[in-house]
Amino acid sequence: MDRRAGPTLGPADEAGPNRRDLAGLAAGGLAAAGLAASGRAAAGREGSRPPPLRVAMLLFPGMTALDVVGPQNLLSGLAGPRIHLVAEHRGPVTSDTGLAIVATADFTSCPRDLHVLFVPGGDGTPGQMRNETLLAFLRDRAERAAWVTSVCTGSLILGAAGLLTGYRATSHWCVRDSVLPLFGAIPVEARVVFDRNRCTAAGVSAGLDFALALAARLRDPDHARTSQLVAEYAPSPPFDAGTPHAAGPAITRAANAILEDLARGSLAAARARRD
Repeated sequence: MDRRAGPTLGPADEAGPNRRDLAGLAAGGLAAAGLAASGRAAAGREGSRPPPLRVAMLLFPGMTALDVVGPQNLLSGLAGPRIHLVAEHRGPVTSDTGLAIVATADFTSCPRDLHVLFVPGGDGTPGQMRNETLLAFLRDRAERAAWVTSVCTGSLILGAAGLLTGYRATSHWCVRDSVLPLFGAIPVEARVVFDRNRCTAAGVSAGLDFALALAARLRDPDHARTSQLVAEYAPSPPFDAGTPHAAGPAITRAANAILEDLARGSLAAARARRD
């Protein structure tokens, strides 16, 4: 978090998948197999690429831009123009470092039936954990979405919407173990966690790993490998300090000072919902 200091999808059409198809994909955690198999079948029948998938990515004030931009870049090959950038109101939405991303749809115009519902994290997370309009939107779309997903503290927003109860999940390390259990989620220390049709990723940069792992399930592993190569995603960071364990106590204390408001605010919002 960068701070300042079985069903067949068939040919693509505007109507998109129906409620019955998406419910079938999600049931029993078979969404990945159903989407991948049906996409390949459709491509074989028509001699063309599989139909694009319908993806909605949530935006909110104070989100972390990289949580959105990394996955959007890697998933665009599967969804293309069907990636809907959704906010409570259309127009520019300012991230936690001042970079704005334009919402192309609002909660009303966002398609109701989705293959992927995605939630980012960021400094604005505590406020969205209390935003009943946003939480109601997530609950409604999640009911029909084949995949319900998040990066970073976006999992706390899913938790606040009641969408992670009984699911294994991860989040940014500063809140994973302290906040996720308050929503009935089972915290897992991992880069990307799949549990049935839920997929959650750890902090910020994990969004790239999330997108590749999900793309492999939505299409196939070779598609994900190709996307990785096109993006030249071959991480070799100059420092081994990406986890508290690797960074050591002194660096972790410095990071905790930067993240303190986010961690405290998220914990308070989660406790308020539980009470």
